[in-house]
Amino acid sequence: MFRRTLVAAAAAGALVAGSGLAQAQIRIATAGPMTGQYAAFGAQMRAGAEQAVADINAAGGVLGQQLVLEIGDDACDPRQAVSVANSLASRRVQFVAGHFCSGSSIPASKVYAEEGVLQISPASTNPRFTDEGGWNTFRVCGRDDQQGLIAGQFIAKSFPGQRVAILHDNSAYGKGLADEVKKNMNASGLQETMYQAYVAGERDYSALVSRLKQANIQVVYFGGYHTEAGLIVRQMREQAVNAVAIGADALVTNEYWQITGGAGEGTLMTFASDPRNRPTAAEVVAKFRAKNIDPEGYVLYTYAAIQIWADAVRKTGATNPQRVAATLKSGGPWQSVLGPITFDGKGDVTVPDYVFYVWRNGTYREM
Repeated sequence: MFRRTLVAAAAAGALVAGSGLAQAQIRIATAGPMTGQYAAFGAQMRAGAEQAVADINAAGGVLGQQLVLEIGDDACDPRQAVSVANSLASRRVQFVAGHFCSGSSIPASKVYAEEGVLQISPASTNPRFTDEGGWNTFRVCGRDDQQGLIAGQFIAKSFPGQRVAILHDNSAYGKGLADEVKKNMNASGLQETMYQAYVAGERDYSALVSRLKQANIQVVYFGGYHTEAGLIVRQMREQAVNAVAIGADALVTNEYWQITGGAGEGTLMTFASDPRNRPTAAEVVAKFRAKNIDPEGYVLYTYAAIQIWADAVRKTGATNPQRVAATLKSGGPWQSVLGPITFDGKGDVTVPDYVFYVWRNGTYREM
């Protein structure tokens, strides 16, 4: 029978044991912001992980064993992520589909490497995650230097001679992405008018918006998350700043529009081509929609991370994380809801797939 238990983490974040068969012998986890201002993404990860585990268990499990899913809450806080990683390792978790924020994935990966835990992030895009990672770091998403190339070149080509502001929240994800956009935009011949950090978690960005207005900014690029970007965009429109708003994958949540309302109309963002529309995801997408769950954002990325790990374990014939990591790098392409995925020697996907989306009438779609 299925059971659900609560486990206290070593820090402020709770670890919640997900549903799994009592006799299961393989523990895996997903970890991300289950609480806090980025909890919308934690909910996406949890939904993807729970469905993947349910589907794998229904098909007989992995190597004849059922899976138990642990849920780690790091609230996108680096220190809390380290505590969650230590707690998961102490519970003999073999594999973690996580974390979400790069600032959490990078320090957590050091713990996992020492404790013998394999990690595949569905969402952490900072290059340092794999560039400085150990044997255990993989991701099924792209990198900031890949995403920044697409965005930087697009801005230079689409808005030549215009006054551009590049804003970031000083996080590993936000600043890293903003710097890559700046570098590639500059290389393509367009210099920014303003490069500015803002404080995450604030509610009033009117002073920043006033500076944008005084500088006659025509394009604003956001290196950061949907919560702050949404507030800034809304406050821009309130001050009659009509600059084009451009963001990245952290805006891929319906919560962005809930913050902006109509002020978000026309916002552009980079993300991989919509996995919900891929033939490889059709069956799983139908299962989510039957439960009234929209598998947006990182739902299918988390599902794919677990799906690929399970296939690598089967091919390896063992759950030993180091052996599975070697199989992941030497094998492939791995078939997944995202389509076929192959990893390079650092654990990055070999074919990133970034395109532009636009927000219209409360929904986002590919341009």
